[in-house]
Amino acid sequence: MANNISTEQSLTKKVWAMATALAGAGIGFTDYITQLTYLLFLKMDAESKEIFSEESAIPSGYQWKDLIDLDGFELVNQYEETLKQLSAQDNLIGTIYTKAQNKIDKPVYLKKVITMINGEQWLVMDGDVKGAIYESILEKNGQDKKSGAGQYFTPRPLIKAMVDCIQPQIGETVCDPACGTGGFLLAAYDYMKEQSFNIKKINFLNNEALHGVDNTPLVVTLASMNLYLHGIGTDHSPVVCEDSLEKEPSTMVDVVLANPPFGTRPAGSVEINRPDFYVETKNNQLNFLQHIMLSLKTGGRAAVVLPDNVLFEGGAGETIRKRLLTDFNLHTILRLPTGIFYAQGVKANVLFFQKGKPTTDIWFYDYRTDVKHTLATNKLERHHLNDFVNCYNADNLEARQESYDAETNPSGRWRKYAASEIASRDKTSLDITWIKQGGEEKQHSLAELMHNIKTQSSTINKTVSELEKLLAGIEE
Repeated sequence: MANNISTEQSLTKKVWAMATALAGAGIGFTDYITQLTYLLFLKMDAESKEIFSEESAIPSGYQWKDLIDLDGFELVNQYEETLKQLSAQDNLIGTIYTKAQNKIDKPVYLKKVITMINGEQWLVMDGDVKGAIYESILEKNGQDKKSGAGQYFTPRPLIKAMVDCIQPQIGETVCDPACGTGGFLLAAYDYMKEQSFNIKKINFLNNEALHGVDNTPLVVTLASMNLYLHGIGTDHSPVVCEDSLEKEPSTMVDVVLANPPFGTRPAGSVEINRPDFYVETKNNQLNFLQHIMLSLKTGGRAAVVLPDNVLFEGGAGETIRKRLLTDFNLHTILRLPTGIFYAQGVKANVLFFQKGKPTTDIWFYDYRTDVKHTLATNKLERHHLNDFVNCYNADNLEARQESYDAETNPSGRWRKYAASEIASRDKTSLDITWIKQGGEEKQHSLAELMHNIKTQSSTINKTVSELEKLLAGIEE
């Protein structure tokens, strides 16, 4: 274990040191990581051929050996032709190299990256080590404000808490319709992989259980490689490059875990025409919420990160919330603090719901009021959400107990509201807070208040008297 940690730390440091060096030459972190992904796949394919005597999945003439001895523009030309050929494949290779382009056009820097990758044996590393190295690189990239990559990276502690609550079971199907770099799929896989050693179930988990969709080719590449390095989707990637909102879901799933993009649809996107949607809207997150609701099997469950406006927006928002209360059991809402996402100032929540039964009660956990997190000094960690996960009580939702009490604990963060009470609120608003900012105000008796008033009055009188003396002296 110690050796694995050492390997992970040293390689991560080496890979990131190269990123810093290339950044100085004008090559952005995201571009570097994408090229690293393309080249790393080639290197691992070569190792597989050497160690296991397996036939290469890469077409002849475009393998690692065809790059390693080249220099100068001959290297750049060969690399660019390799990317072109591999992006045309219709298997895992084609997914990894989706719309691949070379972003390191200076031969000396391309050679440096190739030499660094060639100096390590990647395939023989434990999958968790390879995966952890890649995950740490993706997270570092998410922190880079210039790249904008943070929009694709949901904090892993939040993902893990959501998975711990949803508890996906081996044999179930799990989908993320806006999968980014694959964090939710990977966490679900990690949760399920220890549940059974049955070969049939494990094969299903590795090759059929997970489904991810993203409409950004770069992200599909990163997600596919992230899962591949963890041993998932070694024949074909579970991630496809599509726009989830353009068409009805082709298959229903047991579990949806997602953090769909906030805001409006990007300019140039295909106009949404979904007769199956409950209501027409241009609000991106409301459309993703509708898509997720329609993707679930009866009895299927979801945990979805959504911004505050989904809780209170009128019109389409109210229509969808009413549908959530009548056709789904919207049993839990986790209110999140700002400072946990790489995009600044985001106010978000996690909605937990199950398809097939109406909502009777909604349990709210306020992890926002008086909670301060920053990416620099108080980064969100999994233990910060322990109390929520314990209150959620995934093993028996019926046995939940409120921590809120109007008399004894008005600042309790875990509180239940009847669905009938929510339905009577203006616009069926779910935007609820009950904890006073700054903690509970101290209650004073009438005698204490009178004493405070007298004390303050006496102080004021003395101050006025001193000022009058000073003014008298100045006038003289």
